[in-house]
Amino acid sequence: MSRRSNSPVRLVVALTVAAMLAMFLLYTSMRGNATPSLQPSQLDGRTGLVTLSGAVVGPIRGDANGSGLRFRLRDVNGRAWVAVVYHGSIPDLFRRGRHVLLRGRLRGGTFIAVRDSLMTKCPSRYAPKRSGSG
Repeated sequence: MSRRSNSPVRLVVALTVAAMLAMFLLYTSMRGNATPSLQPSQLDGRTGLVTLSGAVVGPIRGDANGSGLRFRLRDVNGRAWVAVVYHGSIPDLFRRGRHVLLRGRLRGGTFIAVRDSLMTKCPSRYAPKRSGSG
């Protein structure tokens, strides 16, 4: 009959690994490479990298691969806006009135976006559901 030793070493190792994983998850959720998500009215005084969300308002000018695509971004439910300069790929759904997200920094009153950071929100996901008739 073989007898298994009930050594506390396994328990100590398992608890140590679990504690380290919990600390890592807590750190990444609080500090790990997160950027605040703001609207144009919340940009005042921000100097670091942020994610900006809002509605595109015209006119849309320029070239995203040359001098930069230039447009204004307005609060989704407000009047505050900021001028944006963006370089990189443009999503197919990008146009006036579309809600977008992009990362970047405010410099001299203009939001300078990180290259290729522009994303459009899918309009069908945010539209109210229709009630079926009949």
